[in-house]
Amino acid sequence: MTSRRTRARERALQALYQIDVAAEGIDDALSRFWKSFEPVEREVMDLAEGLVRGVAQHRRAVDEAIEAVSTNWRLDRMAKVDRNVLRLAVFELLRTDVPVKVVINEAIELGKKYGSESSGAFVNGVLDKVASGLPPARRGER
Repeated sequence: MTSRRTRARERALQALYQIDVAAEGIDDALSRFWKSFEPVEREVMDLAEGLVRGVAQHRRAVDEAIEAVSTNWRLDRMAKVDRNVLRLAVFELLRTDVPVKVVINEAIELGKKYGSESSGAFVNGVLDKVASGLPPARRGER
């Protein structure tokens, strides 16, 4: 069985993708999103919404972090799934409550599950570069 946080990341990715495609406000998008899915545990829903709202609130910093390391790849040219996996993961990397390795591994798995054959490797490459720019203490180094 997958953890609540893993299920929340999956739902958050799905919501971010929907918001990206529909280009609508976050409150309306989340309301419509939750109506289209089987009910989930309240904790999963709260975690997912926190991630989605966090990505939206910090979108400029998140996108800048991605663009700074993704040479030859502009965000608007990336596959929507890859772009939103990266946004979700970079938002979590910029926080300090989840270990860097966990964030990267979970993002790779989301890329493999929802993206193309090459999504996992692409996501891994970009996130490794973002993580290398984090303070050593955040990366788990001493």
